Amino acid sequence: MFETAGEGAAAIALDEVEASILRSLEVQMLELIGPGPGGVGDDPLAALFAEGPSEAPADPALARLFPDAYGEPGEPADTETRAMAGEFRRYTELDLRARKREDALSVVRALDGLGGDGGVLTVPAADCPRWLGALNDLRLTLGSRLDVTEDDEEGLYALPDSDPRKPLVMAYLWLGGMQESLLEAMAG
Repeated sequence: MFETAGEGAAAIALDEVEASILRSLEVQMLELIGPGPGGVGDDPLAALFAEGPSEAPADPALARLFPDAYGEPGEPADTETRAMAGEFRRYTELDLRARKREDALSVVRALDGLGGDGGVLTVPAADCPRWLGALNDLRLTLGSRLDVTEDDEEGLYALPDSDPRKPLVMAYLWLGGMQESLLEAMAG
């Protein structure tokens, strides 16, 4: 897992399979998040004023990554709360999606720098928050796909090998260990 690499940087040793799995998960995250706003092109002024969606995503994983800013999660909202949440989402979701894409791309580019053979990857201090965000997004997505709740997490360790969810659970737990070790490395 991650270790302190001095000056706020963190280092992790990844073998070829681990690097490939992490890269594949991040590429899938990029596909899930989707491309940027259409029709804006390279015009930064148009991008600044582009409006996002006003409805929460139907996909539970995307809804977890882009939750409503108003109301209680999982509870029905009244008309006023839905309107406030939609208005907030319209002006914030595109930026949040862009940041999540940048975080995932940062991880993919760093892994590409390993050359496919694995090795020790040093994450500069400035990139550690991006990595932390990207790992968190992956865990939230996997947790959503697995319907993990706080009460379930202990039972994940006892899941039998024959359970078809086992590979996703292993990735979920592995990412959690990575996330925790990165936080510790960032704290110095």
